[in-house]
Amino acid sequence: MTPFIQLAAEEKSADVTDWAARLGWVAGLLLFIALVYWLMRQGWKWRGSLQSGLPELPTAPEAPGEAKLELRGRYHGSTTAGQWLDRIVAHGLGVRSRVELTLTDAGLDVVRPGASDFFVPREALREARLDKGIAGKVLAEGGLLIVTWAHGGTLIDSGFRSDHAAEHSTWVEAINSTQNSHTTEGTAR
Repeated sequence: MTPFIQLAAEEKSADVTDWAARLGWVAGLLLFIALVYWLMRQGWKWRGSLQSGLPELPTAPEAPGEAKLELRGRYHGSTTAGQWLDRIVAHGLGVRSRVELTLTDAGLDVVRPGASDFFVPREALREARLDKGIAGKVLAEGGLLIVTWAHGGTLIDSGFRSDHAAEHSTWVEAINSTQNSHTTEGTAR
Protein backbone atom coordinates (compact mmCIF):
# COMPACT_ATOMS: atom_id res chain seq x y z
CA MET A 1 0.00 0.00 0.00
CA THR A 2 2.77 2.41 0.44
CA PRO A 3 3.28 3.04 -3.31
CA PHE A 4 -0.32 4.27 -3.62
CA ILE A 5 0.08 6.63 -0.73
CA GLN A 6 3.22 8.08 -2.26
CA LEU A 7 1.45 8.72 -5.57
CA ALA A 8 -1.43 10.51 -3.91
CA ALA A 9 0.87 12.56 -1.79
CA GLU A 10 3.00 13.73 -4.71
CA GLU A 11 2.49 17.39 -5.54
CA LYS A 12 1.72 18.33 -9.11
CA SER A 13 1.24 21.86 -10.38
CA ALA A 14 -1.70 22.72 -12.64
CA ASP A 15 -1.08 23.23 -16.37
CA VAL A 16 -0.29 26.84 -17.12
CA THR A 17 -2.08 28.44 -20.08
CA ASP A 18 0.27 29.13 -22.95
CA TRP A 19 -0.75 32.74 -23.60
CA ALA A 20 1.59 33.20 -26.53
CA ALA A 21 0.00 30.28 -28.41
CA ARG A 22 -3.52 31.39 -27.54
CA LEU A 23 -2.85 34.97 -28.69
CA GLY A 24 -1.31 33.62 -31.90
CA TRP A 25 -4.47 31.61 -32.65
CA VAL A 26 -6.71 34.61 -31.95
CA ALA A 27 -4.58 36.87 -34.18
CA GLY A 28 -4.65 34.24 -36.94
CA LEU A 29 -8.44 33.95 -36.68
CA LEU A 30 -8.86 37.73 -36.84
CA LEU A 31 -6.60 37.91 -39.91
CA PHE A 32 -8.63 35.13 -41.58
CA ILE A 33 -11.92 36.98 -40.89
CA ALA A 34 -10.41 40.21 -42.26
CA LEU A 35 -9.26 38.37 -45.40
CA VAL A 36 -12.73 36.86 -45.99
CA TYR A 37 -14.35 40.28 -45.50
CA TRP A 38 -11.88 41.89 -47.92
CA LEU A 39 -12.54 39.19 -50.54
CA MET A 40 -16.31 39.68 -50.20
CA ARG A 41 -15.87 43.43 -50.65
CA GLN A 42 -13.69 42.92 -53.71
CA GLY A 43 -16.35 40.61 -55.18
CA TRP A 44 -19.02 43.29 -54.63
CA LYS A 45 -16.81 45.90 -56.35
CA TRP A 46 -16.06 43.50 -59.21
CA ARG A 47 -19.78 42.83 -59.74
CA GLY A 48 -20.40 46.60 -59.76
CA SER A 49 -17.71 47.12 -62.42
CA LEU A 50 -19.24 44.36 -64.56
CA GLN A 51 -22.57 46.21 -64.38
CA SER A 52 -21.07 49.63 -65.08
CA GLY A 53 -22.86 49.78 -68.45
CA LEU A 54 -26.15 50.33 -66.66
CA PRO A 55 -27.09 54.03 -67.02
CA GLU A 56 -27.71 56.31 -64.06
CA LEU A 57 -31.05 55.77 -62.35
CA PRO A 58 -33.79 58.25 -63.21
CA THR A 59 -35.02 60.65 -60.55
CA ALA A 60 -38.61 61.60 -59.83
CA PRO A 61 -40.08 64.46 -61.88
CA GLU A 62 -40.91 67.68 -60.08
CA ALA A 63 -44.66 67.11 -60.50
CA PRO A 64 -45.22 63.33 -60.56
CA GLY A 65 -48.97 63.68 -60.06
CA GLU A 66 -51.34 62.46 -57.41
CA ALA A 67 -50.43 59.31 -55.48
CA LYS A 68 -52.54 56.29 -56.42
CA LEU A 69 -50.91 53.96 -53.89
CA GLU A 70 -48.35 54.31 -51.13
CA LEU A 71 -46.38 51.61 -49.35
CA ARG A 72 -43.88 51.55 -46.51
CA GLY A 73 -41.67 48.54 -46.03
CA ARG A 74 -38.32 47.10 -47.09
CA TYR A 75 -36.40 47.13 -50.34
CA HIS A 76 -34.63 43.78 -50.73
CA GLY A 77 -32.64 44.41 -53.89
CA SER A 78 -32.77 44.15 -57.64
CA THR A 79 -31.80 41.36 -60.01
CA THR A 80 -31.74 40.75 -63.73
CA ALA A 81 -35.34 39.89 -64.65
CA GLY A 82 -36.00 36.18 -64.41
CA GLN A 83 -32.65 35.52 -62.69
CA TRP A 84 -33.56 35.77 -59.01
CA LEU A 85 -29.97 35.18 -57.86
CA ASP A 86 -28.22 37.61 -60.26
CA ARG A 87 -28.08 40.64 -57.97
CA ILE A 88 -27.54 44.08 -59.51
CA VAL A 89 -25.25 46.21 -57.34
CA ALA A 90 -24.56 49.12 -59.73
CA HIS A 91 -25.86 52.54 -58.66
CA GLY A 92 -26.77 51.27 -55.18
CA LEU A 93 -29.45 48.84 -56.38
CA GLY A 94 -27.87 46.08 -54.29
CA VAL A 95 -28.24 47.94 -50.99
CA ARG A 96 -31.10 46.76 -48.80
CA SER A 97 -32.98 49.48 -46.99
CA ARG A 98 -36.28 50.80 -45.75
CA VAL A 99 -38.48 52.03 -48.58
CA GLU A 100 -41.40 54.29 -49.31
CA LEU A 101 -43.07 53.47 -52.64
CA THR A 102 -45.49 55.83 -54.35
CA LEU A 103 -47.34 54.91 -57.53
CA THR A 104 -48.48 57.90 -59.59
CA ASP A 105 -49.57 58.49 -63.19
CA ALA A 106 -45.93 59.30 -64.01
CA GLY A 107 -44.54 56.04 -62.59
CA LEU A 108 -43.15 54.46 -59.45
CA ASP A 109 -41.20 56.63 -57.00
CA VAL A 110 -38.80 54.62 -54.81
CA VAL A 111 -37.57 56.62 -51.79
CA ARG A 112 -34.93 54.81 -49.72
CA PRO A 113 -33.68 56.52 -46.56
CA GLY A 114 -29.95 55.86 -46.26
CA ALA A 115 -29.63 54.71 -49.90
CA SER A 116 -30.05 56.28 -53.32
CA ASP A 117 -33.61 56.97 -54.42
CA PHE A 118 -34.80 56.22 -57.94
CA PHE A 119 -37.83 56.57 -60.14
CA VAL A 120 -39.33 54.07 -62.58
CA PRO A 121 -41.19 55.93 -65.34
CA ARG A 122 -44.60 54.57 -66.26
CA GLU A 123 -43.43 53.52 -69.72
CA ALA A 124 -40.58 51.50 -68.17
CA LEU A 125 -42.89 49.45 -65.92
CA ARG A 126 -43.44 45.96 -67.33
CA GLU A 127 -45.29 43.96 -64.69
CA ALA A 128 -45.68 43.19 -61.01
CA ARG A 129 -46.10 39.84 -59.34
CA LEU A 130 -45.93 38.12 -55.98
CA ASP A 131 -42.99 35.81 -55.44
CA LYS A 132 -41.11 34.11 -52.64
CA GLY A 133 -37.52 35.17 -53.17
CA ILE A 134 -34.95 37.53 -54.61
CA ALA A 135 -31.13 37.52 -54.29
CA GLY A 136 -30.46 36.41 -50.75
CA LYS A 137 -33.98 36.86 -49.38
CA VAL A 138 -36.49 34.02 -49.35
CA LEU A 139 -39.89 34.33 -47.72
CA ALA A 140 -43.16 32.43 -47.77
CA GLU A 141 -44.89 32.10 -51.13
CA GLY A 142 -46.23 35.52 -52.16
CA GLY A 143 -44.20 37.32 -49.48
CA LEU A 144 -42.43 39.66 -51.89
CA LEU A 145 -43.76 42.22 -54.33
CA ILE A 146 -41.58 41.96 -57.45
CA VAL A 147 -41.75 44.86 -59.92
CA THR A 148 -40.23 44.26 -63.36
CA TRP A 149 -39.04 47.37 -65.20
CA ALA A 150 -36.80 48.29 -68.10
CA HIS A 151 -33.70 50.42 -67.71
CA GLY A 152 -31.03 50.98 -70.34
CA GLY A 153 -31.97 47.90 -72.35
CA THR A 154 -31.99 45.68 -69.25
CA LEU A 155 -35.06 44.22 -67.62
CA ILE A 156 -34.78 44.48 -63.85
CA ASP A 157 -36.75 42.79 -61.06
CA SER A 158 -36.88 44.82 -57.84
CA GLY A 159 -38.14 43.18 -54.65
CA PHE A 160 -40.18 44.96 -51.99
CA ARG A 161 -41.91 43.78 -48.83
CA SER A 162 -44.62 45.92 -47.31
CA ASP A 163 -44.99 46.35 -43.57
CA HIS A 164 -48.55 45.12 -44.26
CA ALA A 165 -48.25 42.14 -46.62
CA ALA A 166 -51.97 42.27 -47.45
CA GLU A 167 -51.20 45.34 -49.61
CA HIS A 168 -49.13 43.33 -52.08
CA SER A 169 -52.00 42.07 -54.23
CA THR A 170 -53.41 45.62 -54.55
CA TRP A 171 -50.03 46.78 -55.83
CA VAL A 172 -49.81 43.93 -58.34
CA GLU A 173 -53.25 44.82 -59.73
CA ALA A 174 -52.49 48.56 -59.85
CA ILE A 175 -49.11 48.22 -61.58
CA ASN A 176 -50.37 45.64 -64.06
CA SER A 177 -53.43 47.74 -64.89
CA THR A 178 -51.18 50.81 -65.31
CA GLN A 179 -49.01 48.79 -67.69
CA ASN A 180 -52.08 47.52 -69.60
CA SER A 181 -53.53 51.02 -69.95
CA HIS A 182 -50.14 52.31 -71.15
CA THR A 183 -49.96 49.52 -73.76
CA THR A 184 -53.51 50.30 -74.89
CA GLU A 185 -52.69 54.03 -75.21
CA GLY A 186 -49.55 53.21 -77.18
CA THR A 187 -51.43 51.07 -79.72
CA ALA A 188 -54.21 53.64 -80.07
CA ARG A 189 -51.73 56.31 -81.24
